Amino acid sequence: MSLANPEAETRLGVNMLLSWYDRDRDFESPQHVSECHLDSVVSGYVDYDGIYHGATLKVDIEQGRSVFFYLPVELLE
Repeated sequence: MSLANPEAETRLGVNMLLSWYDRDRDFESPQHVSECHLDSVVSGYVDYDGIYHGATLKVDIEQGRSVFFYLPVELLE
């Protein structure tokens, strides 16, 4: 997150982190969104926040080791 947040701020300005995944810990936020996607090609954290809540930036660290989805705050207004 310490790498992704500054990148999002540089690219989007003021932003909101919508979802993230940490492969090392197999932990996602929001929690349990992947439970509905067990047989799906798309992970829950990608589908729920990344797609349906309008993320405009995906920051992928080390080929999926950590993935973050962001939305510029101006789109919320």
